[in-house]
Amino acid sequence: MKHNSQNKLNQQPYLTGMNAQALLDLCRDAGVKDVHAQTLNAYIFRRGIINWHAMPELPQQLRNHLDQHVRLVEPKLIADQQAVDGTRKILLRMPDGKEVESVLIPASGRLTQCVSTQVGCAIGCKFCLTATAGLTRNLSTAEIMSQVFTARHLMGQPVTNLVLMGMGEPLHNYDAVADFVRMVTDPQGMAFSPRRVTLSTAGLVPAIYRMIEDELPCSLAVSLNATTDEVRSHIMPINQKYPLAELLQAMRTYVDRHGRKRILIEYILLGGVNDSIEDAKRLIKLLDGIAGTINLLPFNPFPGSQWQRPARSHVEVFRAELKQAGFIAVVRESRGRDISAACGQLKTEVNARRKLADTP
Repeated sequence: MKHNSQNKLNQQPYLTGMNAQALLDLCRDAGVKDVHAQTLNAYIFRRGIINWHAMPELPQQLRNHLDQHVRLVEPKLIADQQAVDGTRKILLRMPDGKEVESVLIPASGRLTQCVSTQVGCAIGCKFCLTATAGLTRNLSTAEIMSQVFTARHLMGQPVTNLVLMGMGEPLHNYDAVADFVRMVTDPQGMAFSPRRVTLSTAGLVPAIYRMIEDELPCSLAVSLNATTDEVRSHIMPINQKYPLAELLQAMRTYVDRHGRKRILIEYILLGGVNDSIEDAKRLIKLLDGIAGTINLLPFNPFPGSQWQRPARSHVEVFRAELKQAGFIAVVRESRGRDISAACGQLKTEVNARRKLADTP
């Protein structure tokens, strides 16, 4: 009987994964007035309070219904590191024991959070530490959302900018990620401006077209990282399925359909691989007609990596070539370098300490 009760509990929906319509349906199932759905929505997504027993306006009938029919995702904080520049990296354990990372980046007047969308990743980019572990599973909408609630609690303030650039490929978990994006940009909920929510993809072309058709309310970032199919296929195996020509066409369609909307182009500079002046010139040709900002990211090496950080002179020449051609090109030095803030590194460090502790 206890086993059956636990199975029933595990099948209950997560409250923080419910959008406004789901909350309304929940209240109607409980037999209470529709207005209480608005109260729930405001407490959860505006005030960051997820415990319904801390919502005095709710009738007891609704609280009793919530006790019986929904559950909460309250990740356990496993590790917490803070860099000298204020960047904070946390490792969170979900209810089933799986762990994901999130990075918090404070700046003047804003708090940016990098959230994970999967446990691991199946894309296999060779410069990414997360990719070495493969994909375990997708995160649910509520589990993605739980990272935002945890950040608010830890930092004592709401997050102002969201970037879906953590562990996992967001478009590989499209349905849960799309629900998350719609919920955080809901004017009646967290009310993020779509310009403050950025989804990054390694280049899942069919899902980019789905974003376009669905008019997903967020900005798009594309991790390009190479100017030839040969190099991109070597460092990003997804290019073998969706080569540069197909990806660039999807990007052009996105820009055309969204009018003045720009794409953020992410370009990780790997020393001696994709950082030459010839690469810069090819990149200019590839991006002709695509409005966007180019983020140049000098590679941040991790233990066991086969890639090297590019020479500073190569970075400067690369950027100068892009600027001369009229592009907005910004060199993004890695925040939190002293705590290895790239996603996957904290989890690797914690697992290494666990193995050491278990060694006789």
